[in-house]
Amino acid sequence: MKDSTTSSLLTKNKVEKISTEDLLQQQDYMEAIKAFARLTYESVYVIDYEKMAFEYVSENPLFLCGYSPKEVLDLGYEFYFKNVPEKDLILLSLINEAGFDFFAKLPGIEKKHYSITYDFHLISQEGKPMLINHKLTPLFLTGEGKMWKAMCVVSLSPHQQAGNICIYKQGTDELWALDIATKIWKKSEKPKLSKREIEILQLHAQGLTINQIAEKIFVAPDTVKYYRRRIFERLEVNNMVEALSRAVNNKII
Repeated sequence: MKDSTTSSLLTKNKVEKISTEDLLQQQDYMEAIKAFARLTYESVYVIDYEKMAFEYVSENPLFLCGYSPKEVLDLGYEFYFKNVPEKDLILLSLINEAGFDFFAKLPGIEKKHYSITYDFHLISQEGKPMLINHKLTPLFLTGEGKMWKAMCVVSLSPHQQAGNICIYKQGTDELWALDIATKIWKKSEKPKLSKREIEILQLHAQGLTINQIAEKIFVAPDTVKYYRRRIFERLEVNNMVEALSRAVNNKII
């Protein structure tokens, strides 16, 4: 049975030959973006900084604010002016300026390794402000090293207020947080959890209660509560929803 399963895994869709026409598909990167958008619950869109417009907007309703993807696509940057409160528009302007200043100082070959994340409000279809988390990473750079196109992923923010601006470098524990008052990036490291704390976070992510987790890892419920408090302290959050979100954003779990 094992040999049959292994054979099926290795040969069922084995590709024997790639044609010139097949190779040309690699130029159409947008198909990869659309495939990713189909798999995630988050909203996905692509910004073209040469045209100062959106090149792609996914169908996930979170980012649409009641519009269709085509309407948001057509609105482009006007979408922000229509659906972001004035106070947060000022914040976005600050993030844009500080973020690109940071990006400009990076070595050209390393720029694609950096991503920025921050929170701001969108006005929902019902007219209510909704705090979202926005992650942006480069797709293409110009020959001069400027960001040409970027992919953005939007989800609900676990925080209570706008801001929370950080830049991460992929493959490292390095991060930079922006001090809004001074407009200075302060370098630090991603929070670290012990193996036991990560295990408890993962079990919470599966929907287990404190008592169920205690039973599963053979400890008392009070011990699980102790680890939860440590997790909150290390991640600088107030509840498990925020802890899970921060752990995912920091690629801890």
